[in-house]
Amino acid sequence: MAEKADILYDVAIIGSGPAGYTAAIRGAQYGLKVALIESVNVLGGTCLHVGCIPTKAILFNAEIWDHLKHAAEYGIKFGEDGTGTPQLDWGAVQKRKTAIVNKHTKGLEFLMKKNKVTVVSGFGRLTGPAKDGVHTVDLGAANGEHTQLRAKNVILATGSEARTLFGLAPNDRILTNIEILALPEPPKSLIVIGAGAVGVEFSSIFRSFGSEVTLVEFLPRAVPVEDEDVSKELTRLFKKRGIDVNTSCTVTGIERTASGVKVTWTTAAGKTVEKEAEKVLVAVGRAPSTSGVGIDRTKIELDRGFVKVDETQQTAEPGIYAIGDIVAGLPQLAHVGAMSGIVAVAKIAGRNFRPVRRDRIPGCTYSDPQIGSAGLTEAQAREMGHEVKVGKFPFAGNSKATIVDSHDGFVKIVADAKYGEILGVHIIGPQATELIAEAVAVMELEGTIDELMFTIHAHPTLSEAMLDAYAAVDGMAINA
Repeated sequence: MAEKADILYDVAIIGSGPAGYTAAIRGAQYGLKVALIESVNVLGGTCLHVGCIPTKAILFNAEIWDHLKHAAEYGIKFGEDGTGTPQLDWGAVQKRKTAIVNKHTKGLEFLMKKNKVTVVSGFGRLTGPAKDGVHTVDLGAANGEHTQLRAKNVILATGSEARTLFGLAPNDRILTNIEILALPEPPKSLIVIGAGAVGVEFSSIFRSFGSEVTLVEFLPRAVPVEDEDVSKELTRLFKKRGIDVNTSCTVTGIERTASGVKVTWTTAAGKTVEKEAEKVLVAVGRAPSTSGVGIDRTKIELDRGFVKVDETQQTAEPGIYAIGDIVAGLPQLAHVGAMSGIVAVAKIAGRNFRPVRRDRIPGCTYSDPQIGSAGLTEAQAREMGHEVKVGKFPFAGNSKATIVDSHDGFVKIVADAKYGEILGVHIIGPQATELIAEAVAVMELEGTIDELMFTIHAHPTLSEAMLDAYAAVDGMAINA
């Protein structure tokens, strides 16, 4: 990484995750002189190296593995007489995951060069307000040396880190998303604390690979940010897969044993439960990485460590913006970070933009089954005073779902009863994370049930389930 400390940049971005690198590229496309500051020796942040990308790579392996368990049904046999069985090569799984990460790391390096973004090594820290319209960023190097970089605007994109419990540091048995991605082999047993997206994705992965999985959640239902019907369906299907799902449970202790880790929790009824497993994954959320970056030297306001911003992503300190996981009030999702970065640099460049809307953000969970959602849940819509109509269509009635042997789950549409506008879409089932994009586009364009019932969807496709779900709002689904 080259350093350019003697130039006045239009914008300096601290952090090279999806929020930071997206902002850098778009800023350069707008003609801004951009510096992208990164404290480690690779670009991409948590998402690329120990988050979204490696996790989804292994989830794809898990999906293939699950299909191979039923290979005979697909006309595939192992050995001349068909009695052979497929063997899992965990080393090859890890090798493929690493190759995917490395490919996209190199891709980011290429994109920085292509867009003439200056990549700067160092731990970036704010030094205070701008002087004569120029901000100074301190750059701390690994060897302890310090230099400075000057910019008209600064964007904080420092990301987040996994929260822990009871002050326990991650080790070979008590894991976060980082350690679990580097396991030398699937554990025989795994307790997952936290049933949000991270928790259910890793529960799904390791159950596919044969681990005995126990899922423990503090709130009353799994994937608690989703529509209640989705939570119920996921719990049903996880239990069908043999995952032990426990909700309304308070974890009171985690301790190493002679051969593993023991977790103690209390149920809603007051019962104390102790369970031992080979490994424990702590997936109780992520904390904003805002300490040590010089926020205390500015007027920036924090809310429990998260940075407060306006609709342009600007903080209370003029010329300093915040994007991604550190922003108060936004979900910690890579695509949200990327779009908030696009908004910030559009504002800096004086270009048109649309602020990030909380009710237009797709949420995706890549477990088996997948979950995709956008907009209001049924409960939220009713709480906000909407008169709603709900349509639900099961994938069991979709021919393509039968073809791909994945017919559990449903599409649920929450619509305004008077005008038919789509208020929320909630999908659990095959390729839900891809199908949800249609829903976001529909809601951005304020689509109505009357319009969507006459929007042709190709046959046979999973997307036809969307068409039937729209029609189901008026009780007129064709295939149910």
